[in-house]
Amino acid sequence: MCRYRLIIKNAVIAIAMLFSSHAVLADTAKHFYTVTVDNALSRLWVEARFEHPVRTVTARSRNAGRYLLDARRCDDDAVIRLRNRRMVLPEDGIRCLNYTVDFEDAAGQYRNNRNLAANNRVVSPSYWMWRPDLSDGTRIYVEFRLPAGMRVSLPWQQLDASGIRYLLSRSPESASAPAVFGHFDYREIEVPGSSLRVSLLDGRAPMDKDAVADWVRATATDVSLAYGRFPNPSPQVVVVPVTSSRSSSPVPFGRVIRDGGETVELFVRPDQPLENFLEDWTATHEFSHLMHPYLKSEHHWITEGFAQYYQNVLLARSGAYDTEDAWQKLYAGYERGRSSRPELSPNEAAAGNKRGGRMKVYWSGAALALIADVTLRERSGGKETLDTVLEQFQACCLPSDRMWTGPEFFAKLDTLTSAPVFTPLYRRYADTAGFPDTDEVFARLGIRTSGDRVYLRRGAELAAIREAITRTVAPVAEWRGQLAAD
Repeated sequence: MCRYRLIIKNAVIAIAMLFSSHAVLADTAKHFYTVTVDNALSRLWVEARFEHPVRTVTARSRNAGRYLLDARRCDDDAVIRLRNRRMVLPEDGIRCLNYTVDFEDAAGQYRNNRNLAANNRVVSPSYWMWRPDLSDGTRIYVEFRLPAGMRVSLPWQQLDASGIRYLLSRSPESASAPAVFGHFDYREIEVPGSSLRVSLLDGRAPMDKDAVADWVRATATDVSLAYGRFPNPSPQVVVVPVTSSRSSSPVPFGRVIRDGGETVELFVRPDQPLENFLEDWTATHEFSHLMHPYLKSEHHWITEGFAQYYQNVLLARSGAYDTEDAWQKLYAGYERGRSSRPELSPNEAAAGNKRGGRMKVYWSGAALALIADVTLRERSGGKETLDTVLEQFQACCLPSDRMWTGPEFFAKLDTLTSAPVFTPLYRRYADTAGFPDTDEVFARLGIRTSGDRVYLRRGAELAAIREAITRTVAPVAEWRGQLAAD
């Protein structure tokens, strides 16, 4: 009798879950927006038609109200007022909304617009996209109406080849994403596993766009060497020329933004030759961030560290670095991390944004990445690696529409291995003052140091693992060499 009661109980639960899932699907709203801009890029008009009455419409930026010129209900033309960054709507909601944005004024929020040509403009949707909340699975379909010859580029999912229809859904909203409008150079660059949607913006100085596009392709191809494909099937890439910078690097700055999708923004010095771009590590670092989800700020030391590890490993595999140079850079980075605020743990350094703790944040996770990679390779005879684990993570969980914690990320990685590696490392080092111990793994890999230099010993216990981690992929190295020579 108990057995039959249990069967009936489980059946009831299953039926309830089935109806519950259908209810969730039924409640997932689809709204439809039409966005129009004028030829001078001075005004933007939006008509929003909602599948059901909505009672709350907000903008992401608290400053968005400054640029809202007018907002009205479609049916009776009643003016809608603001309260902070929220439109004050009737209690029974509205089905249609029209509003106008001072696009030219809002463009002032993107400080690099002053370096761009007049027919290029970047204005984040945070300042002009007033919308319902997306956390419940709500989706917004957006169609742009643009003057002849004008383009738009966003991180949102592109729905067709027209380049004017997009789908906006939930994302981690790590920062304000760029939306690019104007007459700029747009290219879809194919690399293994991905079609990069690349916008090459016009600046005050001319830029060799074909060369820069080759560099973007080469760098993204480098990142595909981790596990055979690029981690995001269709990210937005925005290349912004800068004329002045405190850095002499050809790529003074880059960042990843996860807002409505994933964007990699790269700021470049347009006067640099292709050879200098190919030797730079910035884009490799930023693209490597796409191999993991967005983590809470106190755990950014993990993601920054993984990107630091991979920028060196992948540039060795692509032939941009020779093997010894890659290990030299890793060793020097670990030493900088070791001397950075030794009284702090990685979690403390990241959470508090402590002065002098930057290198601890950037290199603690890189040390864990190396230790985990070597451990996986040694115990599995090379069948498991950090590459294979992240490949499985990409297949199950990326791109992710939410923020993760460090322990959650590591716990998930451990479900993709034959035995836990990442969580034990987190427990050992995340809240421990100092820096993860890399001396033992370096010694076993045959990486000997003398002064500030590293030397690679052939007969070391784990020399084969060391060589496998940084082994050059000959066809990619040859192609990169040809690009630089041309």
